[in-house]
Amino acid sequence: MLNSNILEKALSGNELAIAKLLTKIEYMTEEGIIALDALMKRSGNAHVIGITGIPGSGKSTLIGGIIQEYVSRGHRVGVIVIDPSSPYTMGSFMGNRLRFQDKTLLKNVFIRSIASRGYLGGVSAEAIMLTEALDGLGYDRIIIETVGAGQTDTEIEKIVHTVLVLVIPGAGDDIQALKAGIMEIGDIYVLNKYDRPEAELTYNILKSIINDNTESAYEDKWKPTIVKTIAIKSEGIPELVDKIEEHRNYLVQKDLFKKRILDRRAKIVELIVRRKLEELVTNVIKDKYDLITSENIPESIKKVMDTIKELLR
Repeated sequence: MLNSNILEKALSGNELAIAKLLTKIEYMTEEGIIALDALMKRSGNAHVIGITGIPGSGKSTLIGGIIQEYVSRGHRVGVIVIDPSSPYTMGSFMGNRLRFQDKTLLKNVFIRSIASRGYLGGVSAEAIMLTEALDGLGYDRIIIETVGAGQTDTEIEKIVHTVLVLVIPGAGDDIQALKAGIMEIGDIYVLNKYDRPEAELTYNILKSIINDNTESAYEDKWKPTIVKTIAIKSEGIPELVDKIEEHRNYLVQKDLFKKRILDRRAKIVELIVRRKLEELVTNVIKDKYDLITSENIPESIKKVMDTIKELLR
């Protein structure tokens, strides 16, 4: 049973209560699931922005600038930072929490670091559930920073409204490699560290890649744009936020804003089912099959588990 007091405090903006509530949701406790259900009834208003790119492209610095700009415009900003997990313990150092320390002091900002838990798509079921929760808690701009593994971060497209892909000058061969991965998912391409040599060359490569695609290649008929920034100097950040807001307005006008939210909720179901199936397979491999309560397993899954068990003998 959920303690209604903690939910009320979280809805009033109490950060300690929000942190406790998100922990319950992240670990899928009974209280957490009840709280998520209550918050999802209130969610569906936030503009969710996903940020991905190669390591070293300056994602954390850029996000810090975007947070500052949105707060100055009167928005409440929630941030979910996904850190890579240990392949052995599934734990994480949560280094991004340290990089955002100064932003946690800002009013109307809540930052949450979570581990990727080995999920290869750059996001996880936990990340999407926390997005729904922050939306329900009244944060109207939510930013998700992926692990930053490059081409594997394409799942972000399925759970956010606007995808930002960061690129840096001098990446040459990296950009060509990314053409088959994250270079196909961006709504806005951010050419960060624009004061570096080769910046103009990289810009022209990006522009060429975007222009080579016909309008039909873009699912929402939105042609991606490029914004130049020097995040460490806060240059180009207001222009970037303007472009993000332009994309939001486009989605609303085309009746795509709500559709993205429905897609996100469907993705939660998919990832939770996938997680539970993985746990079942792991238990079979560890010879714990007989410990699983049979009535909790659909017949189709039980047959698969029996097959796996026979193959492992």
